[in-house]
Amino acid sequence: VQLQAFGGGLVQAGGSLRLSCAASGRTFNNYPMGWFRQAPGKEREFVAAISWSGGTTRYADSVKGRFTISRDNAKNTLYLQMNSLKPEDTAVYYCAADPRSPKSSTTLNPGYWGQGTLVTVSS
Repeated sequence: VQLQAFGGGLVQAGGSLRLSCAASGRTFNNYPMGWFRQAPGKEREFVAAISWSGGTTRYADSVKGRFTISRDNAKNTLYLQMNSLKPEDTAVYYCAADPRSPKSSTTLNPGYWGQGTLVTVSS
């Protein structure tokens, strides 16, 4: 599985962005997936996860109610809709796929990572 994330950019606080992650590989539909982010000088942190079918999602407390993760298995694409963005959301966002956990899981143990896309939120 190869992952490519895109859709980042510069946005004002309160604005919205939608990230996409295009996956190649026949087994994409079998994997739970998610988004992580890494801010300057900080460790990579979990943002959101989604089960293989899209039926179960999980979010970090810091983004709950503002971000929505979704997937379109027919298009092999993962999404992250980000609303009400805050300066503290500024980070490089990475998509990830977990080939090791059960398909229905949202506790990710990523085995594949995308290259990251930068989101900058100005105050």
